[in-house]
Amino acid sequence: MGLGIALVIHEHFKGRGWVRAAVLIPWAIPTVVASQMWRFIFNDQYGLANLLLFGDHVANYLPWLAHPGFAFSAIVLADVWKTSSFAALLLLAGLQIIPEDTYDAARIDGATAWQRFWHITLPLLKPALLTALLFRTIDAFRVFDLVFVMTQGGSGDATQVIQFYGYKTLFTEGRVGYGTTISITVFLTIFILSMFYVKTVGSRLLEREAT
Repeated sequence: MGLGIALVIHEHFKGRGWVRAAVLIPWAIPTVVASQMWRFIFNDQYGLANLLLFGDHVANYLPWLAHPGFAFSAIVLADVWKTSSFAALLLLAGLQIIPEDTYDAARIDGATAWQRFWHITLPLLKPALLTALLFRTIDAFRVFDLVFVMTQGGSGDATQVIQFYGYKTLFTEGRVGYGTTISITVFLTIFILSMFYVKTVGSRLLEREAT
């Protein structure tokens, strides 16, 4: 999603500055406020989602946040909406440093738009993609506000992400040792994944630059 947004707002068109500003609004909104907004949207009695799908037919309304599958999808949708603009901002910075001469040469050689994207944009954008991947991985492990406001880990345990599980274990159940272990495990997991990304993607980038 972030890459798609970055590719669109990188193009030259009228009102591009306003579009770029609008794209950043979801990221600028505090997470608690955004979570409350999405909770209202998916409310089974007066939510916008049911109104758009079923109109005034209350009997057909779906209990979005009370259904395990729907609740998890709602959390994912809210998180993607909130964070895609941040990923787009990182990738836009990477797109802006790609020389236009490279694209002009490819057009002269008859390269299609897809070929220019696959053989020029994507390889040269890998450092920005690595940065976005690192930040989004860390953010994904830190998701707490959305779950706390929207579902409190329900329905059942369908949306009990690891940070909310650690919070509930530590503060609600009072199991300090186990809750601390969960926190340390999250830290170690993020560290290992970050090192893996840097070693695999980063080393390939260095090899490409060396050749």
